[in-house]
Amino acid sequence: MKGTLDLITRPTTSEARPPNEPFRPGNSRHPSKGHIGLIVAGSLLSGLVAAIVLVAGPLGGSQEHVITGAVLLAFAFGWSLLAVLSTLWTDQPQRWAIVPAAFMGLFGAGLIVFAPDARALNVVSWVWPLPVFALVVWMIAIARLQLRSHARRWFLYPVFGVLALAGLGGAWQTVAAAVDRASAVMPGQLIDVGGHRLYLHCTGSGSPTVVLQSGAGESSAYWGWIAPAVARDTRVCVYDRAGRGFSEPAPSPQDGIGAATDLHTLLDRAHVAGPYVLVGHSSGGPYVQIFAARYPDQVAGMVLLDGQSPNVLTKLPGFPAFLNTYRTATALFPSLARIGVFRLVDLSSFGSLPPEARDEERATQSSPELARSQHEEFAELQTALKQAQALKSLGDKPLIVVTAAKDAPDGWLPLQDEMTKLSSNSMHRVLPNTTHASLIEDRGDAATASQAIHDVVESIRAGTPLTKP
Repeated sequence: MKGTLDLITRPTTSEARPPNEPFRPGNSRHPSKGHIGLIVAGSLLSGLVAAIVLVAGPLGGSQEHVITGAVLLAFAFGWSLLAVLSTLWTDQPQRWAIVPAAFMGLFGAGLIVFAPDARALNVVSWVWPLPVFALVVWMIAIARLQLRSHARRWFLYPVFGVLALAGLGGAWQTVAAAVDRASAVMPGQLIDVGGHRLYLHCTGSGSPTVVLQSGAGESSAYWGWIAPAVARDTRVCVYDRAGRGFSEPAPSPQDGIGAATDLHTLLDRAHVAGPYVLVGHSSGGPYVQIFAARYPDQVAGMVLLDGQSPNVLTKLPGFPAFLNTYRTATALFPSLARIGVFRLVDLSSFGSLPPEARDEERATQSSPELARSQHEEFAELQTALKQAQALKSLGDKPLIVVTAAKDAPDGWLPLQDEMTKLSSNSMHRVLPNTTHASLIEDRGDAATASQAIHDVVESIRAGTPLTKP
């Protein structure tokens, strides 16, 4: 009797799945759970791959708001896939995933359309971390209820952790940057050079005046050992190129001529009389050479501290490929800086500088403003290098080339030797145990750099050729 009742009350196959309903592995009427783990992993991976393809491909080298917006749209695509595919192909529909998809999609599109400049992004930086935290908490709770799979621990929780860390880092960076600005002491002055103001700080007394030109992506802060040492002999001026340190950004990215014109206007309006001894470190080398080519009467001598040769594009193997790769990579730096990545990295950086210079350098290098400026500079560096080739000769003006030979790339030393030919009164000092960075940041190596500047100043004052120390 019981068997008969079971047969009568048990649903038939046609009742469980009507003949005209397509079979799906995750159909709610089907006892199989489907492949929810693969759906979760594949959807999240698809979003990540889409983000990488966008920023490394068609959007490579774009501005910060485009990069960040595109990454968010790609992640939104991944969450959308999770919501749709889990509903169609499994018996564990994760419809909640449409919420992070909508959040990231709208936020990403809004950045691209409405936040093209740094000021708008700075305002947004105060807003976004809290909603992200709230979203993460909600997603953890809803995923615990609706996803019965190891994929929750293996894939979703790590992603939630990354989102939470990004929100935490973003909040930390925004607050810390505000504290940096409020507590920063600006010993120099801001001078209008036409549409934007540049920072200039001069110390010491005497003639000729030494002007220190920083490398790519650097501020005046890292001259912490050299500027005070030179100030004991003569007047020395440090300044920040547009968009870094205390200086305001230029209305548009600048090539080498734009940077040289800015410096010329800055010195003129600050009433810093020439002629000058120009000192350039790294990519500051081409900038001082451009200045010397355009304003030869205002240059008394030059010191190149492991300066970049204008001929690296054609004579240094692999440099063009490196420059193209780095130019694309630096487009990501402002976005990474805005979530505190560089502030975290720089907690232990620049420790060999004097304390005040160290703290200022850490604050400066961790900012998205400097990262944006750095990207724009590398985008224009190829043009600046070609412009620096206009300097053919300094005549008999004293020139010292100081080369940091430790870890120098193949072909670097011959190019350094070549630059000594710019003057008939030149000298090449090779430092085998000094690196490109330590020449400025290490106290002992910086003393060697300061000595080279001192020797050029003394040669100018005495009117005699350079002699070996």
